[in-house]
Amino acid sequence: MITDTTSGNRGLLQAEPLIFESGHVTGTGVDLPAPKGTPNKLGGLTRKAALDLPGFSEPETMRHFVRLSQKNYAIDLGLFPLGSCTMKHNPRLNERAARFEGFADLHPLQPTSTIQGALELMDELAHWLCTLTGMPAVALSPKAGAHGEFAGMLAIKAALEARGESHRKRVLVPSSAHGTNPATAVAAGFTVDEVKGDEDGRVDLEDVVAKLGPDVAAIMITNPNTCGLFEPDIKKIADAVHAAGAYFYCDGANYNAIVGKVRPGDLGVDAMHINLHKTFSTPHGGGGPGAGPTVLSAALAPFAPVPHIVLRGGTRELREHTDGTQAFGRMCAFHGQMGMFTRALTYMMSHGSDGLRQVAEDAVLNANYLLARLKPHFSAPFGDRPCMHEVLLDDSSIKPAGVETIDMAKALLDEGYHPFTTYFPLVVHGAMLIEPTETEPKRELDRFADVMIALAERVKAGEVEFFKQAPKLTPMRRLDDTRAARQPKLRWRRGQNDTGAKVAAE
Repeated sequence: MITDTTSGNRGLLQAEPLIFESGHVTGTGVDLPAPKGTPNKLGGLTRKAALDLPGFSEPETMRHFVRLSQKNYAIDLGLFPLGSCTMKHNPRLNERAARFEGFADLHPLQPTSTIQGALELMDELAHWLCTLTGMPAVALSPKAGAHGEFAGMLAIKAALEARGESHRKRVLVPSSAHGTNPATAVAAGFTVDEVKGDEDGRVDLEDVVAKLGPDVAAIMITNPNTCGLFEPDIKKIADAVHAAGAYFYCDGANYNAIVGKVRPGDLGVDAMHINLHKTFSTPHGGGGPGAGPTVLSAALAPFAPVPHIVLRGGTRELREHTDGTQAFGRMCAFHGQMGMFTRALTYMMSHGSDGLRQVAEDAVLNANYLLARLKPHFSAPFGDRPCMHEVLLDDSSIKPAGVETIDMAKALLDEGYHPFTTYFPLVVHGAMLIEPTETEPKRELDRFADVMIALAERVKAGEVEFFKQAPKLTPMRRLDDTRAARQPKLRWRRGQNDTGAKVAAE
């Protein structure tokens, strides 16, 4: 098998160096004549040497960025089994709507009289989010899921202060929680007390009740949880938390599995962020622009951050300041991501309430189909019962043969699939978390399942070295993950190679 080529290319996929490692300072995509009749006003400040920036002709520039784009694995290329972070198909209809001039060309400082349509769209999106969640209020401005979490916890903090109960500092967080939950609680000024899970992968109700007290501010629970399971005691937990005078924050990262089926407000939730990319098919942020609206119960609604959209005499206005309100402040300079709002509302309206319900049903159906096919070949820690939209496996059945979760993930790369989420949730050793999403047809699920089963057969055949050498067909082979995490190289310096060692300058 060929694993290396003279050119560095792989088939028709061409190797591409960093832009600073190619091109030349004399290269350019334009050729402008020297300005005539314009006096030089820089005096002695004129640059003596070239900027040392790479220059390219137009074709070279185009090829550079197209080659980079080909290195991106995307949901538009194939099934994306990336567990807890849903990579949903983004219908092109949403993109077309987001690019309408009236939405794409807005300026955040435009007079509100010129953006009535955009404000109406935001109002309509808020209406859908409130209706689907059974909550009376929503803050649209948070720009990501974790940002939405922070908004919810700040609303809880403001509500406690208004009640004169600032002494409530403890937040209960299950051991299976997303890492952002304890981080957000601490960032908001609370301390974290871990709640254990039971042997079925769910939050231990008795441990929750035992930990409740007059100093507890809130509990933060993901539902369905990170083990891919619905929390059957969620209402009992909410009732107990409320009886103790605390609030119930729900991490809405997995809302895709229950949208249109269950209203979190009916379960006793006081605040929940909604990652629009996870449930309503806006592109995944990758750092932005994103959107993480936070819905709030009647108890927390008065503390929602500004700006608020207010309808007066048929005209929509923005309440920008906290004067005369209980709003805890604002989350960002302006009003959120208009493009994400437009895509999300387009998705909602094109599906309708029945379509959104089917989204949840199909996501759960697809996950359970994969679970049924893979369970005989891998260990499923909670596989005796149906899962929600995520399939949780572990490596306990393959590890005795010398193959671990990371080896299976690397082997998947050679098979043309982005790996599943590895080693999360932390409560399951060697976890492999697979989320197929609702848009994958049965034949795609079967193709993926066939690959996973074939790899499991290679483990049984004792082909350990095959896994330890994987990936062989990717532009970069297996990297030192630990070193990359602990000694990241975040910028390129001329004259140093990728190990940080000095090399001869060009």
